[in-house]
Amino acid sequence: MGKTLSVAIITRNEEVNLPRTLGSVHWANEIVVVDCGSTDGTVELAWRFGAKVIQQDWLGFGQQKNLAIERCTSEWVLSLDADEEVSETLAQEIERLLAGKPAVDAYYLPRRNLFLGRWIRHGGYYPDQKLRLFRKGTAQFEESAVHETVQYSGATRTLHADLIHHAYPSLENYIEHMNRYSTLGATQAAAKGRTSQSLPTFFWNALLNPIATFFYNYILRLGFLDGREGLLLHLYHSGYVSWKYAKAWQDWKF
Repeated sequence: MGKTLSVAIITRNEEVNLPRTLGSVHWANEIVVVDCGSTDGTVELAWRFGAKVIQQDWLGFGQQKNLAIERCTSEWVLSLDADEEVSETLAQEIERLLAGKPAVDAYYLPRRNLFLGRWIRHGGYYPDQKLRLFRKGTAQFEESAVHETVQYSGATRTLHADLIHHAYPSLENYIEHMNRYSTLGATQAAAKGRTSQSLPTFFWNALLNPIATFFYNYILRLGFLDGREGLLLHLYHSGYVSWKYAKAWQDWKF
């Protein structure tokens, strides 16, 4: 008999993405959705797919995801974002893995990031390996305001098939996300004492660091091979770096 699997997802107003995500894991033993005050059809969609839904005020990305993991009851947990999709080949690979004897307690998944509908293959965006599949009780997310990662100590392996990330279907969506993430990132930078108080530090963080980031990812890591979408992604990501430190400086100033 194979190992049981729970899928853990956090949501807020994800009715556009959720059917694709839930449809890709319909084969799992359990789906747990922790929702934070959705005002669209997210909760109803989750119920329709047979998910267990928990309503929870926002705790922060790490804590919210940990709550979803805690509510899972299976032997193994697959943590997904609401805009991610388990490819058919990945689903088959996970099923084969859990039907046997997994060699380790945690597995990285290669993630395929889509920007304006294009698979971004260069510039450090692929394979974007994420530790998302693990035996329950062995791993949890760090309690970070943004860009939270899984904390795990022990041997790992990496699966072969892709997790698909439908990240930013439009520029409006990307800019809105980067505005919000840069605010969270500014809070995180301030907490670490990186508030750009001196002029040289501010000059580096707000101007030179973004330029260096663009050059490294777009030129040295071949981001230019991803066409116009690659140009826009790396250009605006560099803008996000500048916004983050400028907002940290603004918070310190006022």
